[in-house]
Amino acid sequence: MKKSYILLLLLFVFTKSFYAQVNLSVYSEVSIITAGPGTELYEAFGHSAIRIKDPVLRLDLIYNYGMFDFNTPNFELNFTKGNLLYRLGRYKFEDFLAGYKRDKRWVKQQVLNLNQEEKQTFFMYLESNLLPENASYSYDPYFNNCATKLRDITTSILGDKVSLSDKNLDENLSFRQLMDKEIPWNTWGSFGINLALGSKLDQKADFTQYMYLPDYVYSIFKNSTLFIQNQPEKLIKREYVLLDFEELKQEISIFNPFLIFSILSLIGLFLTYADFKNKKRSRWLDFILLFTTGIVGVLIVFLWFFTDHSTAPNNFNFLWAFAPNLIIAFLILKQQQQKWLQYYFKFSLFLLMLIPVLWIVKVQLFPIAVIPLLILLFVRYLFLSKRLN
Repeated sequence: MKKSYILLLLLFVFTKSFYAQVNLSVYSEVSIITAGPGTELYEAFGHSAIRIKDPVLRLDLIYNYGMFDFNTPNFELNFTKGNLLYRLGRYKFEDFLAGYKRDKRWVKQQVLNLNQEEKQTFFMYLESNLLPENASYSYDPYFNNCATKLRDITTSILGDKVSLSDKNLDENLSFRQLMDKEIPWNTWGSFGINLALGSKLDQKADFTQYMYLPDYVYSIFKNSTLFIQNQPEKLIKREYVLLDFEELKQEISIFNPFLIFSILSLIGLFLTYADFKNKKRSRWLDFILLFTTGIVGVLIVFLWFFTDHSTAPNNFNFLWAFAPNLIIAFLILKQQQQKWLQYYFKFSLFLLMLIPVLWIVKVQLFPIAVIPLLILLFVRYLFLSKRLN
């Protein structure tokens, strides 16, 4: 067993040193690889990677900045806190392509219009990034991911020679609007992301920041220019469709957020009307509403103040998912209520009325599916501000 580990270690060291000393031939190519979305939430935005191919040296490698290990110690805790490390991986391109073929996801290739020196620089840059001290990086889904890495590497190596283009792009979109174009709004994934992330996601993105999404890496590179001997040429020399599958879409469940919240809200509105007519109060309904919104509020506060997620702060979903509701939920169960609780619910009504204002002026866009719940909360809080016993 020990001999096997030693042999594997020697093979790894030899492979590292071998590639570090390789000089690519004139027939080599450096390509941007873009893959279509998958059916899982973490696959919804597609994927980007770099391919180095040299038929003379019989090299055909993929450099993938989207590698992570579920078995990393404290993976779930680090993911929750926003401290997730991704790393660069290198392996055979045929293995990379086989995975996407199995999943029936389209794959496109764009060959960069590079001279020999630039190809070699790309290759050596990627090989240097593979070193243990360089391979890992702090992942951010909007500012530092597999797609933005390709943008940054290309502009770093080519410098002023490359001019990225915003041709045919929708202008003045926010990070959230760009994201919402990729994930159907009435899915639990979309609802969860839009619930957890704050107003930083609603900032207008520069067109180069669109490139946190692989589709925009593809389209912007396609229309970009490379200056060769001061003459403008296309950055992309050739394009290929390597796998031609129909684009996969995120499925909207029958039990989707809007339907579930609509049903629950109708039940809550009916019970509130019955309470009003019968001059009573359903304490269990108030407990469920306040306890649930309080729990969600605590989660928002945790993400905001106690994690390193760059887009979690300033989350105005706290206006309806109000953390103090968690305490009020238990106080409201008492038979006799204190007068100050009516003022608490009047204050809660005020918070709810701020939401459409912030939504209209686009300080923050809220999950559309939450609208039925907001209506229920408004009506119930109005009822509680008048009657508590």
